[in-house]
Amino acid sequence: MNPSSLGAFQSAFIATLYGLQDSPELQPLTGQAGFAVYRNTVLKGSVDALQANFPTVERLVGTDWFRAAATIHATQTPPCDSRLILYGEHFPAFLEHFEPAQTLPYLADVARADRLWIVTHIAPDDSVMDLKAMTAISPGNLGSLQLRPRTEVRWQWFADQPIYTLWHCNRLGLPVPEPLDWKGEGLLLRRQRGQVLWQALDEAECRFLDACAAGLTLEDAANHLLAFDATQDFAALLGRLLVAEVFA
Repeated sequence: MNPSSLGAFQSAFIATLYGLQDSPELQPLTGQAGFAVYRNTVLKGSVDALQANFPTVERLVGTDWFRAAATIHATQTPPCDSRLILYGEHFPAFLEHFEPAQTLPYLADVARADRLWIVTHIAPDDSVMDLKAMTAISPGNLGSLQLRPRTEVRWQWFADQPIYTLWHCNRLGLPVPEPLDWKGEGLLLRRQRGQVLWQALDEAECRFLDACAAGLTLEDAANHLLAFDATQDFAALLGRLLVAEVFA
């Protein structure tokens, strides 16, 4: 069998395995009883991976609902990497358009928060900014400094929905505050000494981190922030992020 025919066979086998197509040439194989067992085992592994990767979503909707939705997603979008901790990149978008989830408009963003946890957890190690070295920089040169967020740091602003509170409380099994203030919230995740930590961010902090990640100098990032909200205490905001060891 030459490489091209092997690749075609593998593609057809995977598509048939997930029920995406029916290949008559594979009938001698797929017609065997063992193929159905193998198909169920592979599908169950995909659903188990989604369940492990999105625990907060499962807590919100219940195990039966979650596994039913995950089965549909796994059938439509099977894993493309054998490292199943990476599986679920498209699951939040799936939930956003999944008809039974339309009564839970926050569910897709909670899934995005779960995904950010995974990405933070598996990110490569990065150095932490030496604050003593930073204090040695002259005030005249400080504005030209570029602050790069560490590779183990992720953040996102969720407009109009209290995603941090919903995600944080359900992730830890805590009661959600009543009444819940239904407004936008941001989430910061970072890994320190092998442990993923998180905290709430406001929109100004998210915008400042976005500016830093885009390569803006400290002066330009500060101006970007103050153009958004001139009342911000920039020194206090920067101090909070430095204490959180956000920068490399």
